[in-house]
Amino acid sequence: MCPKYNEKAAEKGAYVIGSCGFDSIPADMGVLYTRDKLKGTLTAVESFLKVKSGPEGSCAHDGTWKSAVYGLADQDNLRKLRKKIGYAPVPVVGAKLKSRGLVFYNQEFKEYSIRFMGSDGSVVKRSQCYLHTELQETPVQYSAYANIGGLGSVIKLMFAGILFLLLVKFSFGRKLLSKELSYPEFFSAGFFTKKGPTQTQMDGTSFTMTFFGEGYSEGQDPQYGKPNVKICTEVKGPEPGYVATPIAMVQAAVSLLEDAACLPKRGGVYSPGAAFSKTKLIDRLNKRGVEFSVISKPEL
Repeated sequence: MCPKYNEKAAEKGAYVIGSCGFDSIPADMGVLYTRDKLKGTLTAVESFLKVKSGPEGSCAHDGTWKSAVYGLADQDNLRKLRKKIGYAPVPVVGAKLKSRGLVFYNQEFKEYSIRFMGSDGSVVKRSQCYLHTELQETPVQYSAYANIGGLGSVIKLMFAGILFLLLVKFSFGRKLLSKELSYPEFFSAGFFTKKGPTQTQMDGTSFTMTFFGEGYSEGQDPQYGKPNVKICTEVKGPEPGYVATPIAMVQAAVSLLEDAACLPKRGGVYSPGAAFSKTKLIDRLNKRGVEFSVISKPEL
């Protein structure tokens, strides 16, 4: 969308803003919220997503499943496209954020976590790139993870993940996963179905995204020494795919209309954080059930 429409949108004064659903409003705006609530300079953030379901469990429609199938199958083209766009590398300010690996035991939550495979990381990076390049703001390093529970969940997820990755590499495998021979329930252990979730399942499902940020106190140069302040914030809301996503999309649209003076001066193709960093989007979301809050502000 960016190479195809960015210049045309700029000429017309139009704003094309993608990723305005659950991926990636909570993550992108959550990083900006964390930055604004820290007294000092935020330099790194880790987020941990937890989805809770009710007695009837939760599931998703196989449209989301197909998106994952084609998204993973097209990874090589995506890398080439990003190189073609030519985003400038975002400089690392402060202590470098270390990757925690694909799977690890999370001491903060006392359960296992995995790297979040959605688009949050790349969307946040795009926003930080824009804010640094265009507004000279200090860029924030970011890593996204998801909490999955105990060891049994890890084993089941690893088995399904390996099978999934093997199948998406081949056309026959992609047919098994997504087209006329589609068996999403079998290959996803029942999580993705052709019918999608029931109303009862949606009513019983919610999400929490916890952000751990670190940085430097006011007056301290982030280029020297170790981080000396940290902050914990949270974004929580209803079922992410079918309830939180339309809330986020509608409020993004309202902000686009009512906060026009706070948008980037030039039209174009933007990520949510780039477009809405100066708007009242977070306030609007807070009033409609997608809530941003500060959990703690202890010093390191």
